[in-house]
Amino acid sequence: MDVIKIGTSGFSFDDWKGTVYPLHLKREDWLRYYEEVLGFKTLEINFTYYTIPSHKSFSSMCNKTSGLFEFSVKAHRSMTHETILKNGVKPEILRKFLSALGPLIEEGRLSCILAQFPYSFTFMPQNFDYLKRLKECFIDIPLTIEFRNRSWIKEETFHFLREHLLGYCVVDEPKLSRLMPFHPRLTSALGYFRFHGRNVHWFNSPSSIRYNYLYSEEELKEFLPSITMITANTKKLLIFFNNCHGGAAAKNALMMIKLLKESGAINH
Repeated sequence: MDVIKIGTSGFSFDDWKGTVYPLHLKREDWLRYYEEVLGFKTLEINFTYYTIPSHKSFSSMCNKTSGLFEFSVKAHRSMTHETILKNGVKPEILRKFLSALGPLIEEGRLSCILAQFPYSFTFMPQNFDYLKRLKECFIDIPLTIEFRNRSWIKEETFHFLREHLLGYCVVDEPKLSRLMPFHPRLTSALGYFRFHGRNVHWFNSPSSIRYNYLYSEEELKEFLPSITMITANTKKLLIFFNNCHGGAAAKNALMMIKLLKESGAINH
């Protein structure tokens, strides 16, 4: 099994038709093309943040991909963003979410659940308590945490994540004072990098602007030492590009694969 798997945050975008996928290709064939032609062996599923899919949806995704293909699934927004955080995850939401994940779990193709918290989720005792309760919801499933607020860049955070077997999502995003800086750390058996782009028009901007950014090859080369360092200390590293506007994520993911092959970090 590959130590490093690289993919994108989502794969089914209207503006990828003609930029990533051939114009004639039917949407139902995009996922096969994503793996078989583009060569990606992992995918981060983001639509689960907005809606919990059916068991059948993930079963279909499994059928369209090989046994080596893995999925990372984003937690539903009720688990990370809504005001019910203080009350914990609603049991009916958790049951529905876990049921939907059934095909991925049964086939051993679920890499982890990604819990991306908003900027308003800051470093404070009650939020540490919530993270513990969230982990208890997914005892047997790897859980990776993505913070947006830079208040979490403290050794206490990384100690807590390690203690509770929680993964840390290393992010690259605009270098704005309030956002998380690029800070490569490993707190669990699974390494996780997420590249959002560096568009400075981040706050109060639609996703079409926020994620409109294409990394240059020189910018991506800056990350190679950190990726190598994390890879040396883990059994698996996932790298996802979330700068999805206009197909930039797919272009940068392919560029990163090329750079890692040239560096000897991956050999396929």
